[in-house]
Parts: sequence; structure tokens; C-alpha cells
Amino acid sequence: MRFPTDAVVANVGSVQLVSSAIVLSVRAHGEAGAVVRALTPEDGVQHGYVRGGHARRLRPVLQPGNVVLGEWRARTDEQLAALTVELVHSQVALHDQPAAAAALAWLAALTATALPQAQPYPRLHAALNGVLGALEAAPSAVGWAGPLARYELLMLAELGFGLDLERCVAGGDGADLAFVSPRSGGAVSRGAAAGYEERLLPLPRLLREGGEAGWDDTFAALAITGRFVERDLLVGRQAEVLAARERLLDLLKRAVA
Repeated sequence: MRFPTDAVVANVGSVQLVSSAIVLSVRAHGEAGAVVRALTPEDGVQHGYVRGGHARRLRPVLQPGNVVLGEWRARTDEQLAALTVELVHSQVALHDQPAAAAALAWLAALTATALPQAQPYPRLHAALNGVLGALEAAPSAVGWAGPLARYELLMLAELGFGLDLERCVAGGDGADLAFVSPRSGGAVSRGAAAGYEERLLPLPRLLREGGEAGWDDTFAALAITGRFVERDLLVGRQAEVLAARERLLDLLKRAVA
């Protein structure tokens, strides 16, 4: 069910969807209302108008990263659905941690901007939920920065821009992959890269295998995913959204220094 954002708000209507959802963005609408964009497990990104959503009572509920139970109602597909929400899980504690808060802001902005409306991405929903869990549980940023890079990698794949990291795109040894082509996004073996190493991006094990990683591997992974997210997913929307990622990277670098 698609609920356009530029339509008249539905004041009443039949229930179109009841689902848990991760809040992605909240935009003030009128004196106290808000248009909310949230990611559901099976129905993708959904919009809805929350009456009083910008007022004091609901403001703590409608924070990016929070998990809510939402009920969307609309008379027709052409109307913006009326949305009521109930808080399921709050991420308020993350806002006291600058790096975690910056990661939360970036994840929400990227997901809200890149994903089309009302198309199911259950793997992305599960992965985002996992990264948010890592943000809460990890004692330091290195514990969640790797999963964040893996989320960006998955988003590229889910939207049709997956990187080819399983073989050497230059015909070299697939068992000795060490670089990524900044043009094609394909892996390159050490032998095939000889003499061209400076033109390529180092391929960290984190992107191929996942698992725990140190800061060197994590920053290498973020350099790769960031390049292709900017080039392929945020075309024409770089400045505003990527500012959130730049803030995050700056805080991570400070944490390492």
C-alpha cells in the first residue's frame, strides 16, 4: 500500500496496515502534526501523518531509531495515511553518546533517502535492527562501526548496486583478493593489481567475511562502502545526507586518535 506524502491527510479511514516499524524521519506538518517515515519488516518504508506528532507528548516517541507499533489508516491510496503510534523500544540512551548518536542519524537518513516507498526489504530491516542493537550493546564504537559498514554494503546489494567481492574481476587469483576497483566495485587479486595498487582501494576481510574487525579494517571498509553509497545511492542528494556521514567519520577518527 503506497501513501504519497503530497496528498491530503486522511482523517478517518479503514486500517491499511498494522506493523512494528523503525522510525526514520519526522517532519513537522502544521502547528503540531508530523509526517513520519518508518521502515516496516514486510511492507518497506511507509509514510503517515501523526496528529500531535510534533507536540511535547509524542516528540520523545517519534525519534529516529525508535521502534514503534504503528497503525496506518486511509480512505484511498491517494491520501496520506493517518498514523497512530505506540512506543515499543526507545533509543534515547544513544543520544548521550556523540558517536552513537551520529551513527543513528546517518543510518536513519541513509535509509529514509535511499529506499523507495512501500517496497519490502526484510533483510535491510533485520540488518538495521541488528546495527541498532550493536549500538546499544557495544562498549566502544569499534564494536558497531563494522556492522554499520556491512549495512551499507547490504543496502548497495539490495538496491541493485552490489559489489563483486567473490572473484577477481581482472582474471587473477580469486583466493588472493586484496583490492577493490573504485570504478567497477569488483575485487582485484594481489597479482592482478601489481603496479596499480595506488589506483585501487584496499579490500578488508570485514567486507567479505564479516565478524569482528580492528579500526584499520573498519575504516577501509567504510571508505569502500561510502564511495559507492555516494556514487550510486545518493545521486543529486549528496550534500544534505552525506553531511551526517561526515560527522560520524569525524567522531570515529577522533575516538581512535
